[in-house]
Amino acid sequence: MKNPIQRLSELTTEHSLTVAVAESLTCGLLASEIGKGENASEWFCGAVVAYQTAVKEQVLGVPDGLDPCSAECASRLAQGVRSLLQADIAVATTGVGGPDSEDGHPPGTVFLGWADATRSGAELFHFGGEPEDVLRATVDRAMILLVGLAGGQGQADGGPSTSPR
Repeated sequence: MKNPIQRLSELTTEHSLTVAVAESLTCGLLASEIGKGENASEWFCGAVVAYQTAVKEQVLGVPDGLDPCSAECASRLAQGVRSLLQADIAVATTGVGGPDSEDGHPPGTVFLGWADATRSGAELFHFGGEPEDVLRATVDRAMILLVGLAGGQGQADGGPSTSPR
């Protein structure tokens, strides 16, 4: 069985897709993983690491005052980076890595946003362990989400749930 980065490389090439990511929680770890993909320079547009709220708002179009640990924020991050980098599909990471709670959200609360040309949405996850474990689990799940988007799969097949914009 192929690992997610091998599968993503194949699917993006097969379907002539480009990929972008916006990262808050993972702070570049997802982009680093994607960059390992075969011929990534042909299909990986790039990433925006938007750790500060002001960057999320000014660069990626997240509305002022939106909870950074929310489904709407994750979806808006994905939409913003897809538009900014003119990619076909995008995924975004946001949440609380820990070890402490933030703004009422327990550690391990993670939202993965996603967007393609016609739809966008977000998925909520609760990961356990130390902050490093949460980050690794987030990157792993984001890769699975990207593979699902690239393959055009629905949620039951391992891809994203569908939500209108």
